[in-house]
Amino acid sequence: MKHITEEAIRLLKLLIATPSFSKEENDTAEILCSFFEQHGIPYSRVGNNIYAKNKHYDLAKESILLNSHHDTVKPNKGYTIDPFTPLEKDGKIFGLGSNDAGGCLVSLIATFLHFYHQENLKYNVVFAASAEEEISGVNGIELVLPYLGNINFGIVGEPTKLEMAVAERGLMVIDCTAQGRAGHAARNEGENALYKAIDDINWIRNYQFEKVSDLLGESRLTVTVIETENKQHNVVPSQCKFVIDVRVNELYTFEEILEALKHNLKSQFKPRTTRMKSTSIALDHPLVKAGIALGKGYYGSPTTSDKALMPFSTLKMGPGDSARSHTADEYIYVAEIEDGIKTYVALLDQLVL
Repeated sequence: MKHITEEAIRLLKLLIATPSFSKEENDTAEILCSFFEQHGIPYSRVGNNIYAKNKHYDLAKESILLNSHHDTVKPNKGYTIDPFTPLEKDGKIFGLGSNDAGGCLVSLIATFLHFYHQENLKYNVVFAASAEEEISGVNGIELVLPYLGNINFGIVGEPTKLEMAVAERGLMVIDCTAQGRAGHAARNEGENALYKAIDDINWIRNYQFEKVSDLLGESRLTVTVIETENKQHNVVPSQCKFVIDVRVNELYTFEEILEALKHNLKSQFKPRTTRMKSTSIALDHPLVKAGIALGKGYYGSPTTSDKALMPFSTLKMGPGDSARSHTADEYIYVAEIEDGIKTYVALLDQLVL
């Protein structure tokens, strides 16, 4: 296990040193391909997504998916160190993507290596490193899923302090447009689209959905952008656009959210996508029960991940802390990676042996 952990840390440093912004992950995809080649493990590549299956993969068996992503956001402007220079100091590894989700990615790769050669497993073990997770892109996990075979359930590696995120909020972004009529402000002409938008925004600000989840709390609407094309102080704007960030618990569908807006907003609106749905895994699922047996707690996650795009039960879990994601001078503890590998292996031991 020590040797695998050391390899995982070397791989993480190599990934940190290689820029891999969403839609620009070719170089880190090449690194992952080389890693599997060096270990004599057959792999496949679909776009910038890399996947591999255990040596004794059996079409008659169901499979467990181990997944994390290798793309990153762009570095925060507050960085005081080079985000692409992996710095190991005070038991931490600093660098862009170290915590989100490099530590999870290399821990899952190490776990896959641990089980790769083992015979007579109850499940196949399939690994996939996905692209475009940070932007929920269509050329990420959705692109590679059809190639992975019959997946029964999976683990999605995201920084959760190695606690179990058994539910995850859905995300829907809605573009809204309030229509008015242009006029001269001095003569009190026109219909002010900005005022119409504000009326709708006030409703959004005060509206509360009735059904509250034990895991995820309430569903929320938040206006995050407002703008008009008009830049002149003396012209009443004829149009005002605003954006709603919608975070949905597992008790509501996107269709129900849109219906509530339809009955209450005067502005025109349209969702950008309805792909990122709320998800949950049953507390009596074998994967969750295995985590509980290890003393792990569970919770509902306010953030979204590739978990939302998988049509089977998944558990979001991994080393690192979500609070560090997308921050300046991002880091992960070496001990967190060590614990991540041990935890993933102990979790799967209960299921596949």
